[in-house]
Amino acid sequence: MAYFPVDGPTIIHGIQLSIAPVFLLTAVSGMIAAVAGRLGRIIDRARLVEDRALVATDPEWLERAGLELQQLRRRGRLANGCIALLTTCAFLIGLTIILLFLGEAGGIAVSGWAVTCFLGGVASFLAALLCFLAETYLATRLLDFRVRGRPAGPPA
Repeated sequence: MAYFPVDGPTIIHGIQLSIAPVFLLTAVSGMIAAVAGRLGRIIDRARLVEDRALVATDPEWLERAGLELQQLRRRGRLANGCIALLTTCAFLIGLTIILLFLGEAGGIAVSGWAVTCFLGGVASFLAALLCFLAETYLATRLLDFRVRGRPAGPPA
């Protein structure tokens, strides 16, 4: 078993180095929760539109339902991509924390790896934000506020 001779101040400094990445992990976990909630709503809406399409007979409504399902599919893919990027970010940031702590407490030269992991995590987070932005853009573009004098949904 390897023994790392460390003293109190060394451990404290290692923990201090790890604080900033831990805050990023907190942000990532909040984003994952938000995007997972959006993905759940996308899935629920797609199921509702599919169920209504099974009993609908109006060709105009069926066409619109098909378009909505296509957009929901795109939004679902973006949300899935966002979650994958956020998970990658969390993994890389967690690895950064481990490397920083090992570098400080164990005297191992890992600063290059820690920087690479941290920058990779930040890049993943930024890419996830772009996916989130695209998904919310598609969600608002899907809205149709035109009143046509009849209730929304398939004809009864």
